[in-house]
Amino acid sequence: MIDQITFYVIAAIMLVFSVMTVTTRKILRAAVSMLFVLVATAILFYILKYGFLAAVQLTVYAGGVVVLIIFSIVLTHQSGQKMSKQSIWQVIAAGTIALIGLALTIFTISEYLFQPASEPAIESSVRNIGLQLLDYNHFGYAFPFEVVSILLLAALVGSIVIAVKPSKEEKTIDEPTVRPTTNNPVKQ
Repeated sequence: MIDQITFYVIAAIMLVFSVMTVTTRKILRAAVSMLFVLVATAILFYILKYGFLAAVQLTVYAGGVVVLIIFSIVLTHQSGQKMSKQSIWQVIAAGTIALIGLALTIFTISEYLFQPASEPAIESSVRNIGLQLLDYNHFGYAFPFEVVSILLLAALVGSIVIAVKPSKEEKTIDEPTVRPTTNNPVKQ
């Protein structure tokens, strides 16, 4: 009963901070909200007795990706800046894509036949997980491990792109420019 209550509390925290991550216009507040979501996900992994996944969630995502994003925001002096307001079409497009993703997820879960495995599970010790991380064979995870490093690099580059200040030329593109002319007489 306690585990179920804990699960619902953590799930509610994840939902609230997920919505805050995508709806706030302050970029640093969005990054901190995402940090809370990732920590809550690690807590859920721990409750489900997946200690290794909880540790990976904390170190790679909460400790790696979010710290890189926050570091980039603070480094580029954008911590107090507000992000631009999204147009109604962007909101509609994002909502439509989210609903399509939700429908696809529900469809996939409802159509999948969940059956118990016929073979016994491999012991999930840190040694076995470490050996599989370094193995290049059929059950190895060396390639996904390298993909995670590319994910961290992409997070760093993406956070710098988001946080960097637009130049003066980019700011004046949207604004109409008024050029003074010396040949035209002023009408009175």
